[in-house]
Order: sequence, then structure tokens, then C-alpha cells
Amino acid sequence: MGSSGGQTGNLPHDLPDCTLGWGVLLWATRYIVQPDGERAGTQWRFTPEQVRFVLWLYAVDDRGRFVFNGATLRRAKGWGKSPLAALLCLAEFLGPVRFSHWARPGEFCATCVGPHSGDALHPIGKRVHSPWVQIAATSYAQTANTFQMIRGMVVASPAVADYGLDVGKTMVQFASGRPGKIEPVTSSSQSLEGGRPTFAIFEETHHWTESSGGHHVARTVRRNLGKIAGGGARAVEITNAHDPSRHSVAQSTYEMYLAMQQRAAEDPEYRVPYLYDCREAPADVDIADEQDLRRALRVAYGDSTWVDFDRIVAEVYDPRQPVEEARRFFFNQIVAASDAWVRPDQVDAIVEDREIPDGAMIALGFDGSKTVDATALIACDIETGHVWPLGIWERPDSPDAQGWSVPTDEVTEAVRAAFERWDVVAFFADVAYWQSYVDTWAEQYRDRLAVRASARHSVAFDMRGRLRDFTRAAESTRAAIEERTFTIANDVRLIRHIKNARRRPNAFGVGLGKESRESERKVDAAVAMVIAREARRMAIERGRLSERNRGDEQPGVLFGFG
Repeated sequence: MGSSGGQTGNLPHDLPDCTLGWGVLLWATRYIVQPDGERAGTQWRFTPEQVRFVLWLYAVDDRGRFVFNGATLRRAKGWGKSPLAALLCLAEFLGPVRFSHWARPGEFCATCVGPHSGDALHPIGKRVHSPWVQIAATSYAQTANTFQMIRGMVVASPAVADYGLDVGKTMVQFASGRPGKIEPVTSSSQSLEGGRPTFAIFEETHHWTESSGGHHVARTVRRNLGKIAGGGARAVEITNAHDPSRHSVAQSTYEMYLAMQQRAAEDPEYRVPYLYDCREAPADVDIADEQDLRRALRVAYGDSTWVDFDRIVAEVYDPRQPVEEARRFFFNQIVAASDAWVRPDQVDAIVEDREIPDGAMIALGFDGSKTVDATALIACDIETGHVWPLGIWERPDSPDAQGWSVPTDEVTEAVRAAFERWDVVAFFADVAYWQSYVDTWAEQYRDRLAVRASARHSVAFDMRGRLRDFTRAAESTRAAIEERTFTIANDVRLIRHIKNARRRPNAFGVGLGKESRESERKVDAAVAMVIAREARRMAIERGRLSERNRGDEQPGVLFGFG
């Protein structure tokens, strides 16, 4: 996520070659009316941002199948997410939203806005045969806004007569009794289990937590969507920026999308199958500067011309408004929990793709587990301070992962490969659960290491007895992140672990750890990074680099081990 703000999702800047979206747009301009505001009852008008989202949401491949199997629309409060969600519900209920065939010469084509001509493949859409559209949320109150928008869009529209609609207060259906409906559902809805929806809107997923039943709703509706053959049944999430401390559905979707991006970066043949559309204000906005604040809001709200910036500025400056909430709701920024070790935007600011040449001097840090927590082997370049993972092993998130344990052969191979490829001058490894392996590594590689982890062991960095040393190393690393004096690899797992870390004060200062002992949100790669950077500092102290190459380390603030 860049600090400049703007588009941070995966919507390309151009338009798709093949999309049913043009037909959806034409249909909407005929049947949808503005539901509220000064233009209530008049023809609906799309903003350019809304047009691009619709076109990419309905993009199809050369087989007529959707390019994306789902989508998230993450925008600032008041951008217009609910009206667009309502429009999509009506389009899925009545409009040409499924592939029918490729346009024939002379046939009316929405892409051409007239008779089709030429050799280009332009898709023609058709209606869903038995449309079942669900507006899903954790409470009926959350669904009310979108559902009221739906009613407002059609009650004064020719759609009621043309399609024979029965527009009720809690459901839209066909007056003739034909199968099909638009309905709100929650975790207590009878139709939640066993339903066969053809489309779903997930409303305000930043509020969908485990305790509120949100994860249950998401899992159930997604399973139900999967019952429809052909892959045409999809869900679109509508959300503000999530609170990282609440573990919401919005957060799990965001992290899934980041993992897909990571895979795409590693595999050129992999295409990200999920649409994530987001606009954020610049991360470095100075909220105290009203001009800078207004510039940031204009970025976050894009072409939503109806937004009252004076009102938002007043809300941001209201002393009762927590700053982190203002950033989430009005700047669309994912803001750290109050006890976060570092802010998410500070982590994003030091991400950099960088290749460390073979033979370069590096330091290694290792933090291991066996089954529950993750295991991480992190490298740190001595000259530049750049950090990257050589391996992060996490238990898979699947039902058959109960008996999973860390693949120790992969870990030992990663260590061996590191010593073969680079000049490893320091290797510090926590011994918990891995004592025998750490002893073996010391035996194998002690002659290669220029720096010992302690006076008694060349590799063992036993965190159980080194709280003071680790705490000071954590404080040094945190300061270096805030000052942007080193970089980290663009690795989703490493970034996630660093952002998961929480401040843990102790008698020696402020260290880092998990948010709770039982938390599934791992921090082991962050711990290994701190250890690797400390190994690097020790190497520099021992004279492995000249004074001019000491990077972000400051002579005179060193501390030793053993």
C-alpha cells in the first residue's frame, strides 16, 4: 500500500475488453432512479469510479465466465457504497448479469451501444432464471440501509410494472409468484442455512466478528453460493477500513487478497481471482493542518461530489472523535490497535523489492515452534540492513491440518541453502522447541560465523533468559521502522506478522508479542526479524563492515551478550 493514497486495490486503470458491465449500466440507467437526496426520483447517474467497478466486476474471459469470483468495495464513510450495493442487488435480480452468447453481426450490443459490427468478442447478457439475492449482515439493522435504498430505487421506477414486482418492506419478489426474491439475512435467519442464493451483498463486514456471528454468516452464505453451477453466484463485500484488533471478516478478506497478490508476484502465470477496489487518503496526512486534511479527504472520496467536506472536517476535529476512528471511517485507512508495536502505514513505508547478491554478508534470525505457532528464518543484509524471509512455516488453515507440524527437513534445508548462497557471519536462533537442531547448526557452521550469539554458544539465543537483550533489540528495530532506516521484503507473511505484533512492556522497556496467548495471529517472523537485526548489529560492532557502511546503526549505543 503506497503512501500517496488513491487506488490501492487491483482495478486496472484501463477498461476490460470483455464485460457484461456495459449491459448492466444501460439497464440501470433505464430502470434505476436516485433513491434519496436532492435528485430523488430522477434517473440514476453513475460516477466514473462506479462505472469502472461495475465494468470490472462483470468482466468475463473468452469462455464467458467471470474473471473475478468475488469482490470487495472498500471506501470511506459516505462515499456511496450502500446505494451502489442496492443497485447491484436489483441488477442481479432483474438485469442482464449472466453470459448468454457472443454478439452476432447486426445484433444490438451494449458494448457497441448499437448494432454489433467487427470481429471483436462482445458478450451479450441475460437474466438469472430464478434470482435469489441476499443482503447479508450480522443484524437486520445493518441490512436496513441497503434494503431501503432498493425500495427507493424501484417504487418510482418502470421496473415495478415491466417486471411485475411486489415491493414489500422486508422483501422484493414477483407478484406473479415466479421464483425469485431479494431478502435480508442474518445469523438467525431461517433461510441462511440451506439457501441457494445467486448473489449476495455482505454489508459492513468491518463489523462482522466471530462474537457477532459475522464469520458464521460469511462461511454459510459462501457455501450456499457455491451450490450454484457455473461459478456465476458471487458475493460483494461492502466495507470501511477494518480495525485490526477486531478480527473481522473484512480483515480476513483483505489478508486473503494480500496473499493472492504475494502469489501473483512469485508466479507470473497466476491471476488474482478476487477484485479488491479501495481508495485511501495518503498515509502521511497531517490532520492538524486543515488544508492537508482536506486534500487527503478529496483523495479518499474520489469523485463522490455530494460529500460535505465541511461536516467531515468538523467531525475529525471533534475532541470526542478518536483519531484512529477518523482515519478508518473518513480516510479509509487501516489503523493499528492502540497497543500495536508499529503502525501499519509505517510497515508499508519500508517495503521494498530488493535482490541481495550471492556471496553478500548476511545475518540470520530464527524463531521456532512445532505445531501451534509459526516458525520463521529471517535474513538481514549486513551492508544495507534489508530484511527478507528465507522461510515462514505456518499451520494451514484447513480442517485436515489438525496433525500438522513444522516440516523440520524444510527448515534445515533453508538453513543449509543460506550458508551455501551467502556469507553468513552471524546466526542467532531461539532454542525453544529446537534445542537439538540449534546445537547441530552450531556444530556444522561455527567455523563460518564471525560472531557468537553468546560466550557459551555460537548460535543459541535463548529468549527465556535474554529478555533484556531482546527488549532492547525490539526497541531499536521499532525506532528504525519509524525512521525508515531499513527496508523489508514485499512478503505478505512477514508484513502480516509485523503488523500483528503488540507492545509488551516489561522491566527492561517495551518488547513485542502476540495480542494474547491463544491468538491465531502470529508474530514469529517479527521476532525472528528482531533477532536477525541484532545479529547484524553485533557483526557490525565486531568490525565486519567499515564505518561508512554501517547503514542505520548508530555507534555508541551498542550492547553485548554473554
